[in-house]
Amino acid sequence: MLKYTGLTFGAALMILPFADMFIGALRGPRDVFATPPRYWPSDPQWGIYARVFRELPMGAWLFNSVVVTVTITALQVVTSTMAGYALARFRFAGNGTIFRLVVGAQMFPFFLFIIPIFFILRFAPLMGGNDIMGQGGSGLLGTYAALILPFAVTWYGVFLMRQFFLTIPPDLAEAARLDGAGEFRIFRSIMLPLVKPALATLTMFAFVYHWNEFIWTMTVTRTAPELQTLPVGIYLLQGAFEDLDQKALQQAALAISILPVIVLFGLLQRLFVSADIASGVK
Repeated sequence: MLKYTGLTFGAALMILPFADMFIGALRGPRDVFATPPRYWPSDPQWGIYARVFRELPMGAWLFNSVVVTVTITALQVVTSTMAGYALARFRFAGNGTIFRLVVGAQMFPFFLFIIPIFFILRFAPLMGGNDIMGQGGSGLLGTYAALILPFAVTWYGVFLMRQFFLTIPPDLAEAARLDGAGEFRIFRSIMLPLVKPALATLTMFAFVYHWNEFIWTMTVTRTAPELQTLPVGIYLLQGAFEDLDQKALQQAALAISILPVIVLFGLLQRLFVSADIASGVK
């Protein structure tokens, strides 16, 4: 009984900030300054969530966020899975060195590379009006490629998938080879189904991180506001909105922005539980 009480209390603490975000957007100026303070508004402004789509470019922000986040997540899952499998199952020259680089690269945060990556994209040859020497145009800046390409590979994902592939008995692959299966078929039909929990974990981590990614998107879209994503668009509202009504509009936009993450977590929850159980067994 005490265990369930503690779990219920912990769950309530986790849910409270999200509930406050949704309910806070429903408060009008009269409820904000009410004495004594009231948590649930006397006159909930349900229309605030419809106004977000009428008065803000939420459709464009959502579209950009979905395109960028889904593409990056798909690329990271594919590259991490294939690289992790190669490092775990094949012995080739440089295998150990590459793995040490993968581990060592995780010590360096992304913001250290922002300036070099920015100039690489800016002076990309034959892109965005640039000549063969990378001069004359804007390169890849102001395009979806500038938002996506720097995150196509994640060292953390390669490390995670390698460790999961190492837990699979190599006899399974040997038996498949004896039955005539090729390497790609072994990878697709035998290995991938066995690492579904790892795929779900990597998908969730990549999606949440890049759905909320702010610094790089803010840097690249300064001259291309049509490519702004939800976090950048909502952040820039801080300087534009002054009165309480507009602040409520911003809070409603924030509440809407977390819905895709909640939906994705609900879809992958079963696989998360499987991953937790597996890690506990190990």
